[in-house]
This record gives sequence, structure tokens and C-alpha cells, in this order.
Amino acid sequence: MKERIDFLSQKLHFLNAQYYQNSKSEVTDYQFDLLLKELQLLETQFPELKNPNSPTERVGGTITKNFKNVNHRYPMLSLSNTYSKDELFDWENKFIKLLPTSVLENHKISFFCEQKFDGVAISLIYENGQLKQAITRGDGQKGDDITANAKTISSIPLVIIGDNIPPYFEVRGEVYFPLANFEKLNKEQEELGEQLYANPRNTASGTLKLQDSAEVARRGLDCFMYYLLGENLPFISHEESMKQLEKWGFQVSNTYQKCESIEQVWNYIEIWETKRLNLPLATDGIVIKIDDFFIQSELGLTSKSPRWAIAFKFKAESVATILEKVTFQVGRTGAITPVANMKPVLLAGTTIKRATLHNEDEILRLDLHEGDTVFVEKGGEIIPKITSVDISKRVFNSPKILFIKKCLECGTELERKPEESAWFCPNEKGCPPQIKGRIAHFIHRKAMNIDGLGEETVDSLFEAGLIKTYADLYELSFNQLLSLERFAEKSAQNAIDGLKKSVEIPFEKVLFGLGIKFVGSTVADKLAKNFKNIENLQNASLEELVSTPEIGEKIALSVRAWFSDLENIHLIEKLKSFGLQFKIEEKEITNESEVLKGLTFVISGTFNTFSREELQDKIVANGGKILSGVSGKLNYLVAGENMGPSKLEKANKLGVKIISESEFLLLL
Repeated sequence: MKERIDFLSQKLHFLNAQYYQNSKSEVTDYQFDLLLKELQLLETQFPELKNPNSPTERVGGTITKNFKNVNHRYPMLSLSNTYSKDELFDWENKFIKLLPTSVLENHKISFFCEQKFDGVAISLIYENGQLKQAITRGDGQKGDDITANAKTISSIPLVIIGDNIPPYFEVRGEVYFPLANFEKLNKEQEELGEQLYANPRNTASGTLKLQDSAEVARRGLDCFMYYLLGENLPFISHEESMKQLEKWGFQVSNTYQKCESIEQVWNYIEIWETKRLNLPLATDGIVIKIDDFFIQSELGLTSKSPRWAIAFKFKAESVATILEKVTFQVGRTGAITPVANMKPVLLAGTTIKRATLHNEDEILRLDLHEGDTVFVEKGGEIIPKITSVDISKRVFNSPKILFIKKCLECGTELERKPEESAWFCPNEKGCPPQIKGRIAHFIHRKAMNIDGLGEETVDSLFEAGLIKTYADLYELSFNQLLSLERFAEKSAQNAIDGLKKSVEIPFEKVLFGLGIKFVGSTVADKLAKNFKNIENLQNASLEELVSTPEIGEKIALSVRAWFSDLENIHLIEKLKSFGLQFKIEEKEITNESEVLKGLTFVISGTFNTFSREELQDKIVANGGKILSGVSGKLNYLVAGENMGPSKLEKANKLGVKIISESEFLLLL
């Protein structure tokens, strides 16, 4: 088995390198997936044989409750900024004055120019050609260990293939959200009626700190490398080291250029000020480094930044237009979002007519009036935002924009919690946009995926008085649908068929479709797998919810509040009567041995080798039995990180043996 696992690992690493570094597809996607699935299966059966840098790490699945703080061997300094040609040329004059005459006579000053990507700095540590650790910038002296999440980024090599690889080296790079992937993610958010992500940079940063690496893998981050560090490396220039990184399989942006003079640097800047808008990611400037490593060492560092490098920052493109009016949208959760409607204007290649104003605080900050001339920029090169107002052009006595006090849809007084920035309409059961939003969320492809129904259909059905909750959908008749303007016989039948088929949708997607606040698709999946059925979830205590991987107190409180509402309980009962799935289908588990026969187990916390579900399956497959709680009949409490304190206390009181994940593996 070890030979087969090693063979599959090496084969998949080679195929990944060919695909991502040489743009060669040596096998079909289907063949690649078959190899990967075989490796995943073998690693599940023989976890002790899994390599930490297995190709299966690309898929993710590791749960990290807390990110460990790690000291940087080499500090991650920030760069000084410059904003004009004069400041750039002054920088050259300053560092030339610092250099001894002998250095200037024997070393030619040349520059290495590259894009300043708008992402998240990361440091990758390699030992003996294997990725050992990935660390965020943090405060420059220490950062967070995000290795499990970094391994899901396909362009980061897990294993270096090549000759003369140093025993230890670090690679610095920028993790970014490709614009296409960011737009796709926001489209999903929009379809679900959720708040859009503001910009790619912040979303990339948040994604790297997600607890579930499988969700990180799904989002599709990418990474460009820009610096190589280590002891006694055989390179005399930055350009040489970048070319070596390319040979080792690291992704380096092909936009870099070596310049022989500061005038050539300025030409590069001028070319890329507009050319950068065609790149597949956001950039906000140019980084200029002195190419010669000897000169770099002579100039050294200040306490905050290197003297041999500087960043030229582009000014964000800004255009002026007229604010025509501000409208207020009511979301599925009742949150009120103000939207600026403007006279159409061309900005960074696209026509802009609307911009979000986020909340009341933003309207007050800008001091907006009707008819104001406003300046608009694209935040992170994507999302339009109003940055300021030209007060000199304000019409005398023009009305001030005021945030609404009552919901424009149902007339209910709005509420705002002290800890939140948004105003909400509390009339969740009587406010039409909230009701329709919940039903639209329920039928969404990531939830019940009901063919033949869409948001427009939900609007029509609601306005006709045919539905008030998503349970009402299952009482619709063919003739009722046919009576609506949007439906012909075929489309009505498609909708009825889609509703019938949706009763087969698994529990985790049904749970997501219920629309419990803060319960997204990933959280719903964790809750379903942990509690197995809706009754267990309904009766779960706050402590039991919080001890579930990926579940914090905010989510737990929201779940408890939702199940404490009798109307929601009646809604579930009604959905049950239509045959919807409210329990996890227990899968057949292949018996591996009887080594745990007669032994009982309770699992608590998070684990490195297994998910909780995999650990439970492993116990059952080897003859053991899972109990629902700690009692005197229990043989073992398998304790992971962040386990529930009440289980630990009760186990100690009853004298139950508490074992770690590694001790459990020894039992097998």
C-alpha cells in the first residue's frame, strides 16, 4: 500500500507540475480525478501512510479552529511609497549618496520592476524540497500558520522537482483573488440574497483565515511569487533568483522587466498604468527593486522597510457624476442597504450607474444631498464606490439624503443593534421582500435546486396569494401555475416535476435552504453531519452547538433562536409531511476488523487526520459503537482540539478514559 500511495503521489505531483507550470495536459480531467480518488481512498484506509504534502491536500478538508502564531526567520517588511516621477528620481539620488565610491565604480545599478499585486503577503518555507509551512505577514515579525489553506492553492508547489535544491529556503509571494473567481463568488452571494464582498483583496485575506480548507479550495485563490530568501544561495541578482523560482515550478508573473536606468523604470510605469487594467487580478502600483544583491546588502534596511526597494502607487481612477437619488433595498435577512443611483459614467472601461453606500454611517460621512456631484472610484478595481462630494457644485438648499426610519415595503419601524452597522426591518414574517427572499433562497441551486422555479416565479406566486412560506410551494397544483402569466403547460409541468424531485435533496442542503441566519452552505453541512437529523439539531444545547467544528457562538445563538420559534417548528413538520429529507442517510460502512468490538466511544473536538464523521465511520468499521453522550457505560472519550468542557468534566468525574487521536490510532 505504501508503494502504491507513493506512486500515486509522485504521479499526481508530476501531472500538476506539467499542467500548472508547462501548460501540458498529459491525461484527461477524468483520468486525473480517478487517480486522485484512489489516493484519497487509500489515505483514508491507511492514514499513517499519508504524506503531509500529498496531492489530496489540494482538495482541502482540514478544520483549523485556531491559527498558530509563528515567528518569521526573516522579517516581512513593508515598502516605502512614492506617488510621482520626482519622488521616484529623488529615491535614486538618496540611495546613490549612501553608497561608497568603490561600489559605484564596480557595480552597475539596474532595477527590477514588477506589478504590485493587491493581495495578501505570504511566506512559504521549504525544507528538503517539501513545503513545510505557510505564514501570513502578520505584524512583520510574526504571522499566522495557514499551511493547510495554502496547500489548496494549485500554483503553490507542495514538492519541488529539480536539481540543486537548497535544504532550506523561503519564498515570498502575494495570494490574490482572480477577478473572474471573485465575480463568480459575488454572483453566488447575490443569487442567495447575501451581502456582496467588497473587494478581492479583503476577500482573499478572509478566505485564507477560513477554518475549513475545503471551502478555501472551492473559492479558487491564486498566488504570484516575488522574492527568494535563504542562506548562501548562489545568486548575485534578484533577476537570477526569480528565473530559478520559475525553473522550480513557482508561478512568477510574466509582467516583470529588468531596467538599466531610472528613466526606463519610469517608461515601464507609464506603460503599465493603463495596461494593468487588462490583467486578471487587481494591482495598485509598481514595485521597484535594485537588482544587484551586493548593492542591496550595502544599502541595508531601516526599521520598517528596505532602502533598496520602493513602491510606486497609482492613483485610483476617479470620475465625477451626478447623484440622482438614493434607494433603499430590503434583503432576505431584513438588512437595509442604501444604493446610489447616478447619471451613467464611464469608469475603468465600464459604464457605472449604481454604487452601494453600505449603511447610514457612510451617508453621514459623505454628507450627501440630492443632485450632488460625486466622485466615484472602483474599490479593488471592481466595486464602484462614492469617495467624496464636490461641495462647490452643490445646489443651494438641495435636500439632505436621510436614512429611512420605516421599512418602505411594510412600514415597520427599523431597528439597529448597538454592535451592528446596518438597520434592519424586524418584521421578518410580514415584510414582502423578506418573505420572498427566503423562498427564493430555498429554491436556489445550492439549496433545494428546484428546476422550473426562479425569483420572478416566486414574485408572481406571492403576489397572487398562492404562497407565504416555502412549504406552500409543495401544495401548488398544475392548474394554479398554469393560471399565472409566466406559465404555459410545459413550464408548469416542469415546475411540478422539479418540486417532486426536490424531496430527494439531502438533509444538509435542506438545512441550508431553511434560511437560518448565519447558516451558510458550509455551516449547514457541518451541522447536518454532526447532529445527523433535525431532531438532534433542534434539541442541541448552546454548548453542543459551539463544540461543532466551524460553529461559533454567534451561529449557535442564531440556531437556538430559530428553533425556539414555534412557527418554524410547524414549518419543518409541514415539510416533513411532503417527504423532504431531515436526516443524514447512514452510508454502508465496510467492515475492516473487529479490533474495537464491544468498546464504546464519544468524540469531541476537531482532529488532524480525520473529520469527526470519518472518525465515527472508522470506529464502526472496526467493530466499535458510538454513544450520544458521556456516561458510566462509556469506554473512551476521543478528545480533539477545542473539545466541549462539559464532556471533559463529566468523563473525569466518571473515570472514563480520555484518549487523543494518536492514541486512538494505536488502538487500531
